[in-house]
Amino acid sequence: MQPTSELAGSALKARTFGSMGTVISLTVPARALGTAAVPGTAGGGERELDAAAAAVARVFARADETFSLYRPDSEASRLARGELSLRDSSAGMRDRYADAISWRLMTEGAFTPERPDGVLDLSGIIKGYAIGQAGEVLRSRGITDWCLNAGGDVLVMGSPVPGSGASWAAGIVDPLDRSALLSAYALGGPGARRALATSGLAERGDHIWTARSRGAEFAQVSVAAAGIVAADVLATAIVAGGTAMLHRATDSWDIDVLAVRRTGELLATPGFRA
Repeated sequence: MQPTSELAGSALKARTFGSMGTVISLTVPARALGTAAVPGTAGGGERELDAAAAAVARVFARADETFSLYRPDSEASRLARGELSLRDSSAGMRDRYADAISWRLMTEGAFTPERPDGVLDLSGIIKGYAIGQAGEVLRSRGITDWCLNAGGDVLVMGSPVPGSGASWAAGIVDPLDRSALLSAYALGGPGARRALATSGLAERGDHIWTARSRGAEFAQVSVAAAGIVAADVLATAIVAGGTAMLHRATDSWDIDVLAVRRTGELLATPGFRA
C-alpha cells in the first residue's frame, strides 16, 4: 500500500528508514510542523520531524531486538533455541504471546503464533503493535496529523490538510501486477477506520503457515479497521483461512475487506466498492 494525500497540492513531508526487514515511513503535513516542539524557530519543523522519526525508529528497533527470529541475539531466538523458557521471558514477550493466543481463539485457529515445527513466531502480530506504539509516541510529542506506513501496513491520525477533515488515501497494490493499484481507501478524517493492513504469500508471507499447508485461496487480503493490530491479524487470518474466515471476520468485526483470489477475482465489502 502506498499512502498519499487525497487532496492535490497538500504539502507533505516524510522520513523513511529500514527496520524489521521492511521500509517504514512517517509522513506529516508541513503545516503541522514547527508548532509543537520549537515554535517560531527557523528550521524547527524539519528538526521536529527528524526527532519524531528518530523516536518512531527506536520503537521499531526495540521490537526487532526482542521479537525478530532473524537476529540470533533476540529474545525470540533464544526461546526458539530452548535457551529461555516462556515462563522466564520478559513481560512484553508474555503479553504479546497472550494476545496472539487470544487472536488464535477468536479466529478459530486461522491466526496462530506457532510455526508447524513448534517454534513461537510472533511476527504476525508484532509489526502491528510496533506501529500502534509508534503512533502513541507521535501523539505524546504533540503531533496530531500523521501517516505511518510499515511495509504496507498503514495507521493514520488527523488529516493530510490539518483542520480540513480530509481523509488520507491508502493505495492498494495489485499482487498480480506490482506496478498497478487495485483500489484506494480513505483513512482517518471523518471516518472511524484509521488502519489498513495487507497480507499475502507473495510479500513477507512466511508466517502464514496454514495457507501454505493447504494451498492458499487468496493471493492478497487487505483489511481496514479502527486499529492496526486487528487489521494486521485479520488480514493474515483471512489469507490463512480462506473464504470461511473472510465471512467469519466480516460477521464478527467492524471491518472492510478487499480480497484477491489467485485467479485475480476480487471480493470486496461495500466500503471498498464505494
